[in-house]
Amino acid sequence: MHVVATAGHVDSGKSTLVRALTGMEPDRWEEERRRGLTIDLGYAWTRLPSGQDVAFVDVPGHERFLGNMLAGIGPAPVVCFVVAADEGWQAQSSDHRDAVAALGIEHGVVVLSRADRASRERIGEVLARTRAELAGTGLNDAPAVTVSAVDGTGLADLRAALDGVLAGVPSPTTSGRVRLWVDRSFTITGSGTIVTGTLAAGTIAQGDRLQMLGHLDSRSVVVRGLQSCDTSYPAVGPVSRVALNLRDISATDIRRGDALVTPDAWPTTGVIGIRRTTGVPYTEAPEQLMVHVGTASVPARLRAFDADNARLVLDRHLPLVLGDRLVLRDPGSRLVLGGARILDGDPPALRRRGDGAHWAERLAGMDSAGDVLGEVAARGAVKEEHLRRLGLLSGHDGEIPAGVRALGEWWVHDPVLEAWQQKLNRAVRALQERDYLAPGLSMGAARDLLELPDERLLAHVIRGAGLEQDGGHVRLPGSQGDLGAVEPAVAELERRLAAHAFQAPESDQLAALGLGARELAAAERAGRVLRLRDGVVLLPSAPAFAMRALARLEQPFTTSEARQALDTTRRVAVPLLEHLDARGWTRRLDAGHRTVVR
Repeated sequence: MHVVATAGHVDSGKSTLVRALTGMEPDRWEEERRRGLTIDLGYAWTRLPSGQDVAFVDVPGHERFLGNMLAGIGPAPVVCFVVAADEGWQAQSSDHRDAVAALGIEHGVVVLSRADRASRERIGEVLARTRAELAGTGLNDAPAVTVSAVDGTGLADLRAALDGVLAGVPSPTTSGRVRLWVDRSFTITGSGTIVTGTLAAGTIAQGDRLQMLGHLDSRSVVVRGLQSCDTSYPAVGPVSRVALNLRDISATDIRRGDALVTPDAWPTTGVIGIRRTTGVPYTEAPEQLMVHVGTASVPARLRAFDADNARLVLDRHLPLVLGDRLVLRDPGSRLVLGGARILDGDPPALRRRGDGAHWAERLAGMDSAGDVLGEVAARGAVKEEHLRRLGLLSGHDGEIPAGVRALGEWWVHDPVLEAWQQKLNRAVRALQERDYLAPGLSMGAARDLLELPDERLLAHVIRGAGLEQDGGHVRLPGSQGDLGAVEPAVAELERRLAAHAFQAPESDQLAALGLGARELAAAERAGRVLRLRDGVVLLPSAPAFAMRALARLEQPFTTSEARQALDTTRRVAVPLLEHLDARGWTRRLDAGHRTVVR
């Protein structure tokens, strides 16, 4: 199916044209039919000569209902632009033209309606004027058809023209995430809540769980059933008019402008960076605007950086991604001010002086939306999933652009990563030069120094900086073996223990050598000594030598027997035996006995 929205000035005959094409009444309200004036969106459908199904979204033409018109045309990829041949181009025609241009719609048919009321010369004049007015829009080269819905003149030509246009519309994406902008919600007795909208991409199936992003809250809903053009289907793909029967929500809790999306697949944002595509320069636009996207109409505040780039703060969060088209409207005059394209869907907060100027410079330098490198460079580090939600990775197939490094789930800009590595390297080197006995920079201090967005990045930074991590500290490779001025004292201690392995020096003997707690800790990190409780210091080989002696004893053995076998004191024997227990080499049987574990 294809979906076509009408556009055109009030009383141009749009509804009459849709009625003639489809045999259906698009005006749903009794007031509309009584007044002959379309107020809200209408819906109808038919099958073209090619067999292609097409649904029409009929929009109001009166300026008072421009918001409704934008809700109808916003999600539609094709437009049927109608100008009455007898009345010609009108002020509302310009409003609708501006909306079409703002939305970037590039496929459509120009229809000169009510041909039975105009002469051939008049029709030629109106067509020339219409062509001139549409110049520069996506409808510049659209086929034009002259029609009279009253006597049927030109209807066959219009159907053929629609067939030709629809054949050239790119195929939509049937897989991937869904974003359905709601244009109606109501209740049907026995069925419950029904919502309708134009499905532009993705597929919705019965039983699917979707997330409703509403005016007031967000909640999970289930699709009980779905229809397209009054026919039930197990699943519907794009581009289609769909009606969803929802569970877990009341019709009063969902309304036009809300969106049904694939859960956890879309970002929501209330602040965006935009680039002007059509219309009034931002430096001349009012600060308070109405922003139209999809079927939503949201008040917003504009901060212009220059004529073409600005920051928009929306009154509520919406599921928007880079490249989305917006229509900006002046709420005072109801005029369409122009169109915009989202270049930044997650701009940084402006906290410090100069932040606004810096961000404005970056925005002005962006060529288009969808620049992965630019997005990563602006943030320094971004989660891959966030880039995917913004819609940046859809055409990249996981390919990482040059200048970006993938570290786990994070994509980091190379200059930022290099800056982290250099900063950490300098800090570690400075600490070890200042205090060669220090175990290194603690992991906590390293995290605080770099202010990383995720502490799991630290391991990547450490490796990239050519540093090593051990015991909760970061240090230079091989630095644990450098004892500096303490080296002679440690060598003397090693000499004494090599001669008498289990005669650990007393604290005063260690102090005489200049070996305090910090010096011994450094020696232990270097693998030169083994420290046990109660200040007992031995060589790292002492446990293995002890096991040889203990294995020769009759099992089980007492602490006294172990002390004698090792030719040492109880001060040394008890901590050493506890160390062997902890390593699983010996096992304590009771208060006085142990055995070697074989």
